[in-house]
Amino acid sequence: MRIALDINAYVDLCRNETRVTEVVRAAEKIYLPWVVAGELRAGFLLGSRGAENHRMLLKFINSARVELLYPDDQTTHHYARIFTQLRRQGTPIPANDIWIAVIVLQHNLELCTRDEHFAALPQLTLC
Repeated sequence: MRIALDINAYVDLCRNETRVTEVVRAAEKIYLPWVVAGELRAGFLLGSRGAENHRMLLKFINSARVELLYPDDQTTHHYARIFTQLRRQGTPIPANDIWIAVIVLQHNLELCTRDEHFAALPQLTLC
């Protein structure tokens, strides 16, 4: 299983939440979309434990099974299709979450998240 973590799944992992911990342990490879890394770092700057949280994130990113996912030209094509699909369905989701969804779809991953609005994308596999 190859998974991508949404921000809430990363936070749950850091809190040793059983569901996420078990999924991560079972995963062959773990991906962190670039936008999730950005959201986390923004939160760290606003919080009181920013340096500690950033060190934990770097340790996680540098582990052998983890890879940061960055967009490329193909990602923009996926974005256009998903944005259009959501608009036509009348089920918009936050822009950052569209980017997360499209990069997960592009790389054929399962998305580990608690956000229910991702269910508006039936082609997205959630864990």
